[in-house]
Amino acid sequence: MDASTALSLRLSSLLLGSHPCRSVLEVAEWFGAMQAQDLNSVLWSLGARLSGSSLASVIAETEERTVVRTWPMRGTVHLIPSADAHWMLQLTGVRALAGAAKRREILGLSEETVDKAAQMLGEALAGGRRLTRSECLAALTDGGVAVSGQLGYHLLWYASQLGVTAIAPNRGTEQTFVLLDEWAASRVTYEREEGLAILARRYFQSHGPAPLKDFAGWTGLTMGDCRLGATAAGLVAVDVDGTAMWATPETLDAGPVRGWWALPGFDEYMLGYKDRSLMATPDQVAAVIPGGNGVFQSTLVRDGHVMATWKRALGRKAVTITVNPLADFDLSDAQPALERYAAYLDLPMIVKPV
Repeated sequence: MDASTALSLRLSSLLLGSHPCRSVLEVAEWFGAMQAQDLNSVLWSLGARLSGSSLASVIAETEERTVVRTWPMRGTVHLIPSADAHWMLQLTGVRALAGAAKRREILGLSEETVDKAAQMLGEALAGGRRLTRSECLAALTDGGVAVSGQLGYHLLWYASQLGVTAIAPNRGTEQTFVLLDEWAASRVTYEREEGLAILARRYFQSHGPAPLKDFAGWTGLTMGDCRLGATAAGLVAVDVDGTAMWATPETLDAGPVRGWWALPGFDEYMLGYKDRSLMATPDQVAAVIPGGNGVFQSTLVRDGHVMATWKRALGRKAVTITVNPLADFDLSDAQPALERYAAYLDLPMIVKPV
């Protein structure tokens, strides 16, 4: 298989072709996990894959408790199906906990203190309570636990990493936290090998064709565990211009995908891979992730290739979109993709080049 064919198949896997999913939950189940440290980014990642959706409708669905944000892998926030939160934290999230002792030493925290803080947060949120980030930190302060500097973030992370709390939809502009057991009223459980197979299946159905090392980078699992999961997931090995990749059989049956997309910076389109050479040149990757600092710019994509980065400025009456081209193209060709984003915001659009 050549790179062009593989890239077209990826677009279908990433749900950027047709829109077979009808709900936020279906999208989350398809991907297994979606990068969600930046809330606005993941909301548009969902909206871009749900035909006719709006920001309001996507937010409303996240209030139905079928999905949740937490730290299931790589020590960063993802949006996942609520029913999967417990087993994913136990399978992949536990790897982040293994390094927590070193971080506590740097911060000057004892294991007794972080466990006490997790218990206090659990008690403060019990009975269906939903507290903002600042309210959670105030509860810890009132209980005699210091939250200055990076202490507060670590304590909130630790409680969620243990499966005590989770991040609920915002109240205004502020994060809220809930008890995971209360938010995820139903849950599924898997034995370890079965969980590895499910993760592999979900990754390659939503990102394939892709190399095994990209699955390892996505999950933070060892290569041994990734091989075990891929072997059990019923995947197909494919050669893409000399590179060994994996895909689901259904992926290989997908037709060609063409078109323009305006994607958020932390979309799985770029962030879900360690090797981004199919989508962008090294110079373009450097422009999307300036300084290699892990902060991804939003991208304009044509037929799977990065063509530009873009930024938005929200006003009361319109959204202004500034486009920074990284390749030669006619900006008017990308207009429909940008209009889909403006429609999602329910705002008129003003587009201008850098």
